[in-house]
Amino acid sequence: MRVAGRGRILIWEGASLWLMEAPPGRDVSTTDFHSHHAIQVSLSLGGRLTLRTKKLSVAGNAVVAPDAQHLLEAEGHGALLFVEPESKLGRAIIDAALGNAAIKPIPDGRLGDLVERLKETYRQSPADEKALQYIGHLLLERLAGGSSGTMPDERVRKMMDHVASRLDGENTLADTAGTVGLSPSRARHLFVEQTGLSFRSYLLWLRITKALGIISEGRTLTEAAHVAGFADSAHFSRTFRRMFGIPAAALEIL
Repeated sequence: MRVAGRGRILIWEGASLWLMEAPPGRDVSTTDFHSHHAIQVSLSLGGRLTLRTKKLSVAGNAVVAPDAQHLLEAEGHGALLFVEPESKLGRAIIDAALGNAAIKPIPDGRLGDLVERLKETYRQSPADEKALQYIGHLLLERLAGGSSGTMPDERVRKMMDHVASRLDGENTLADTAGTVGLSPSRARHLFVEQTGLSFRSYLLWLRITKALGIISEGRTLTEAAHVAGFADSAHFSRTFRRMFGIPAAALEIL
């Protein structure tokens, strides 16, 4: 399979940083139209990035709202930051940098010298992963703009923590609702109301994130699918393509 992009993925609580580059011989990499639950921050590290919805095109550094249908055209080096929209930081970024927009450009100067610092740190050999993660934190905090953000209902947070702690087992809405004293129907309504996402879709997002962490450790797609609770590697691959617009096997993680 043709490699769509190569790079490094760093994952921490509630967020991840993808440092990517087009493989040799490829001028532009383009995803399919896709959507995912995370807020996406797209940054150029000297390359060219363009984000498109069905109605809008934004070139350069930009923020994409959770669950917004979009595609990405990338040339050269770039970085993608993904952040959980239910987190305090995620809510603050939505308030400060997105509002009701599906995609919004990041104004010049908003991020200071952090993008240049990220580029310089990534180009070091070997790259300092702790330094890269720290700069990722700073970028997200800068986008939040000092806004406090609002947190989801405590019962929803407890449901989210419950499923995150047992991704390799069976997670049902009925069992999860029972942990916070709600009926399945009430839990389903409250979860969608607070997150804008169904319980099942959120569970898939968590499993994708866990699988990516396993792949970044050098393990196979099959191992990652099994540990993250997917039925098999084909199920994982279908879900990954739907969420990111490229096949999982086309992503080369260094």
